[in-house]
Amino acid sequence: MTTDHDIASVRVRTLERIVEHDQIWERMAAEYGVTHAVPPWKSSLDAMCDALDEEGAALPLLTRRDDEDRITREVYSSLPHPENQLVALAHSLVARNVIDETELAGRLATVRARLDPGGA
Repeated sequence: MTTDHDIASVRVRTLERIVEHDQIWERMAAEYGVTHAVPPWKSSLDAMCDALDEEGAALPLLTRRDDEDRITREVYSSLPHPENQLVALAHSLVARNVIDETELAGRLATVRARLDPGGA
């Protein structure tokens, strides 16, 4: 289990590739001609954070928020908000073994295939 002190040092290659490929909403929306300023996944992210805060069993509220702030600042500072919040939460969940990185990569591939069935 990862401790609070080294959570930002955990490498999550799946998330690093997202950063490397500049997969941010502003760029993706422009590429696909979407004019909505808020990413469609933002409400799901907010709901996930609310659920984690309310449940608190797997990741206590203050720990999750501290993780998010630290990881956003130390690992994903090049990403704009809310992408940095999303990636920091995923990083924290992988680092704390709440979700396996292979499972995360699989879920991302499923979403990509749904959004672009002819590509990828």
